[in-house]
Amino acid sequence: MTAKSSFGREPGSVGEGLARRGISRRDFMKYCSGVTAMLNLPLSMASTVADSIAKARRQSVIWLSFQECTGCTEAITRSHSPTLENLIFDLISLDYHHTLQAASADAAEHAREQAMKDNDGKYLLIVDGSIPMGNPGYSTIAGISNYDMLVESAKGCAAIVAVGTCATYGGIPKADPNPTGAVSVAEIIKNKPIINVPGCPPIPVVMTGVLVHFLTFGKIPELDALGRPKIFYGETIHDRCYRRPFYDQGKFAKSFDDEAARKGWCLFELGCKGPVTYNACATTKWNDGTSFPIQSGHGCIGCSEPNFWDAGGFYKALSMPANPLSMAKKAAVAGVVISTAMLYANRGKKAAAKAAHETTTLADLEK
Repeated sequence: MTAKSSFGREPGSVGEGLARRGISRRDFMKYCSGVTAMLNLPLSMASTVADSIAKARRQSVIWLSFQECTGCTEAITRSHSPTLENLIFDLISLDYHHTLQAASADAAEHAREQAMKDNDGKYLLIVDGSIPMGNPGYSTIAGISNYDMLVESAKGCAAIVAVGTCATYGGIPKADPNPTGAVSVAEIIKNKPIINVPGCPPIPVVMTGVLVHFLTFGKIPELDALGRPKIFYGETIHDRCYRRPFYDQGKFAKSFDDEAARKGWCLFELGCKGPVTYNACATTKWNDGTSFPIQSGHGCIGCSEPNFWDAGGFYKALSMPANPLSMAKKAAVAGVVISTAMLYANRGKKAAAKAAHETTTLADLEK
């Protein structure tokens, strides 16, 4: 069966674009099966996902970058499911992006304005970077302040995706003493649905996964209390960490170069913020599922939580184990010793958490 006879042929649809590029139905179904698994849906829904994507119109996307380091853009270029190329050429119409667009100067701003006009009420607005409120001149684009561009661009959008901790919470620019008066997107825009995708930077396939979810179902995913998609931010890194069995046994590395660290023991006493950090790092990982910071030998720094930069030293242990805490300065104290009494006190909580995560074997720990 050829691509042309099996995909939807509606003008401007994703299916038409796939057929034009000669992508086979079989390859498309393989891709949709991967997307279905990534979204934590039953594999039986792969056909439904495929039909939804094929019939959908290519989603107009406007991406604004404000006070940021381009790390979020760098990260999304490393997405493998879908790749950035698949995303741009097959699934969405990236109509404005400072770093990736070919147009510049007046032509670039015209492209943004035209996309807003042609897709009024339907385009998806992506924002990375915080917005400086102290002085409009701290960050401008084409002579337009970040605040004015955000408010203008948000008026006609269907939804906003705030990518990166700077856009979701203010991030490093907002860190004390916050010299630019940086604020998050949600502190300015109150009348549009906002999906927060925090991380410094976020996991690439989490960013693309949110876009594919919106394209497939035409609505935002279920969100937690901080506006994050539960499918990616529903559990702490600690709950899914492959070093969790060592934590349960009270086996902790005391320094990054001791024998315990070489054996892959828990990094809790070295400041790992996994117990209070909600993200998919331990399961989705980075670079095509190759690794994540803890697997590379460094503790989690809690970058997907609010105010992580001001939450205490990265190498100071949390005051309590296992129980997710609020990220605040009081949550980190120096020189904590995990006593037997504390471990017993948390046995019930640990048992419940253990029941919620996958079994990890010694073979897994040695990988």
